[in-house]
Amino acid sequence: MTTTGTDRARPSLLRHRPYWRWSAATQFSRLPGTMAPLAFTALTTTTTGSYRAGAMMMVAFVAGQLAVSIPVGRLLDRTAPSRGLRRLLWCSAGTALAVGAAARVGVPVWGLLVAAGVCGAAAGGLSAGFRTLLARTVPEELLLRAVGVDATLLEVVIIAGPALAVASAGWSPWAPVVGMAAAFVISSLVLPVGTPCATGTEGESDAGAEPIDWFRTLGWLACLFTIGQLLAAVEVGALPLAARLTEPEGRAHHHTAASLIAVLAVASILGSTLFAWRGRATTALAVLCLSGLAAGGAVVAFGDGWFPLVGGLVLVGSCTGPLRAVSSVNLQRVLPRARRSEGFSVAHVVQTVGFASGSLGLGALDLDTAIALGAGSAVASAVCLWVTSPGPAFRRRPR
Repeated sequence: MTTTGTDRARPSLLRHRPYWRWSAATQFSRLPGTMAPLAFTALTTTTTGSYRAGAMMMVAFVAGQLAVSIPVGRLLDRTAPSRGLRRLLWCSAGTALAVGAAARVGVPVWGLLVAAGVCGAAAGGLSAGFRTLLARTVPEELLLRAVGVDATLLEVVIIAGPALAVASAGWSPWAPVVGMAAAFVISSLVLPVGTPCATGTEGESDAGAEPIDWFRTLGWLACLFTIGQLLAAVEVGALPLAARLTEPEGRAHHHTAASLIAVLAVASILGSTLFAWRGRATTALAVLCLSGLAAGGAVVAFGDGWFPLVGGLVLVGSCTGPLRAVSSVNLQRVLPRARRSEGFSVAHVVQTVGFASGSLGLGALDLDTAIALGAGSAVASAVCLWVTSPGPAFRRRPR
C-alpha cells in the first residue's frame, strides 16, 4: 500500500517536538505544587517541632496562588506567553529558596507563612499561562489529544511529587524546597521559545478585544468545580473510608487508605489514556462523565464493602481525566484569544475552590454527606452544562 501525500502531511503528536518541550516544562512546573505539602511539613517539623506549621504554610501557599492568579493571567494576555512564563518560573524558584533560607535562619512561624504565601503568589499564573501557551504550540487538530495526554501525565506528577519530597527529605529537611526551586529552573530551561501554531500577534492587547462570554463558560467551569469537590472529598476521606473495611484501631487502615488512593490514581491514568487515544470533546461525553462521577460518588458514599467501594473509585477516577480534558478544550473554544490566560486563571481558581469546598465539607459534615454533596454537584453541573450549551434552544448568538 502506498502512502498518499495527505497521509504524509497529517500531523502527529508523537513527532511534534514543541509539544513535548511544552509538556516537559509543564510537568516540571507542576512538581513543586505537589511537593509543597510534604516539603513544608518536613521543614517546620525540623525547625519548629510542629507539623501543623507546615500545614498552615500550605494554606498560605494556596492563598497566595489564588490571590494573584487572575491578575497575573490578565498580565500574561498582554505579553508573549513564553517570556512571561519564564519570568514567573525564575521568580518562583527564587521564592522557594527564600522559604528554605528563612527556615534555616530561624524566622518565626508568621514569617514562614508570609514566605510561603509569596512563593505561591509567584507561581500563581503558571497554570493558566502554560495552558494558553499550549493553544499556540499545537495545531487545532492535535489539541484534543494533547490535552488528553497531558491529563495522563498530570496524574503521574501528582504521584511523583510527594514521593520525590519524601525521598529528598530523608537526605535533608531542606532538600525538598531546593528540589522545588530546581524544578522551576528546569521548567524554564526546557520551555519552548517559539509558538509555531500561533495566529495573530503575540502579546496582543485586550483593549477592544471581545469580552469573555461568562454565560457560555459557566457549564465548563461547573465541571471543573465538581472535579475538585468530589476528588477532595474522596481523597481526604480515604482514611475514614478505609476504617470501614479494617479494624478501627491500628495501622492497617492507613495502608488500606493508600491502596484506595492508588486505585483512584490508576483509574484516572487509564481513563485519560483512553480518552487521548479515542476521545472527542463533546458535550454529550462531558454529561456522560458527570453521570459517572455522580454514580461513582454515590456508591463510594453509601456502598458497603470492598467491591462497591473499589468499583465506585474506579468509576470516579476513570471519568475525571476525560472530563478535565473536555472542559479544557471547550473553554479554549469559548474564550476570546486575547483573554485566554485570564479565562484559564478563573478556571484554575474555580477548581481550587472546589478542592477547598470538598475538604471543608469533610470538616463540617459526616463522611457520607460530604461525598454525596460531591456526587450531587456532578448532577447540578450536568444540568448547568445542558442549559449553557450552544444548542438551538439556548443559543445566545450565532457563532
